[in-house]
Amino acid sequence: MGDPVLIGIRFALYADLMLIAGLAAFPLFALTRSERLAPQPMMASIWRAERWLCAAGLLLSILGMGVLAASMQGVGLLSLELQPFWDLVRETEVGTAWVCRSAALLLALAVAIWMVRWPTISAAVLAAAGSVAVASLVWSGHAGATEGAAGTVHRVSDILHLIAAAVWIGAIGAFLILISPRRVREWPGGLQIAARSLDQFSRVGTICVLVIAATGFINSQMIVGAENLGRSLGSPYGQLLLAKLALFGLMLALAAANRWRLTPALAAATAASDDAESVDSDPDAALAAMRRSLIIEASAALAILALVAWFGTLEPFVAADPV
Repeated sequence: MGDPVLIGIRFALYADLMLIAGLAAFPLFALTRSERLAPQPMMASIWRAERWLCAAGLLLSILGMGVLAASMQGVGLLSLELQPFWDLVRETEVGTAWVCRSAALLLALAVAIWMVRWPTISAAVLAAAGSVAVASLVWSGHAGATEGAAGTVHRVSDILHLIAAAVWIGAIGAFLILISPRRVREWPGGLQIAARSLDQFSRVGTICVLVIAATGFINSQMIVGAENLGRSLGSPYGQLLLAKLALFGLMLALAAANRWRLTPALAAATAASDDAESVDSDPDAALAAMRRSLIIEASAALAILALVAWFGTLEPFVAADPV
């Protein structure tokens, strides 16, 4: 059923790297140039989070590679021999992906520390470096083991799948920062920006959903195949995949509610609160409803990442009983 330590590290890496890429991308499509340049709590929170996430990503990546090498040697992590570890790094695609991930994270950390005075450039470089780091995870899953032209298609599809998911998850994290009670107190103008950027994300979010759905179909076809679907459902892999699809459906329902009900309600309440003569506005209730929805959506996203980290270590079919 997979090594729990390795699965835990994979989950933490998925969440960490997706937040790096997604949080960095958020200001590029959700904030105007003047909002990115102006000193304000939202951008400061993003840069602070990026520094911690990049540092954590480097540590998790090193730990994950060490655990993988130790499991291949059949020893504990503390008994890991250095030469076989470097052989794994130099001579395997997993090792090459790890080197690329480490380089991307070092670049992202440097940008998050020293380039905050150029927020647009910094966000673009961080988003690109984060996307490279996210893409490197493909070689530690089923797509990395697919050979030939089919393997190339599978890996490209999986990369697009993960990056689209990163943009979505990063946006959820950014919105939770933007409408947190502390940020609302520190930055009253953030309410208007939150309402506008929530509405603006609907277009980006639609693209993310379409990419995730299309590439998810390609990936499942590559791994399982439509003709083997019933057989796969009898395995832990297929059952976890079904759970992932159910959680994805929940996220779609919440995103639809956010787009068509909660975002207009927040925009209306925010506009009404700016009217000195208005007595009917209740932005606090609209904010609380949006926070609840985003927290549930974030929890579903984390649960999906945990399932992906788990079933990425499993075979899609139950081995046949010997006759």
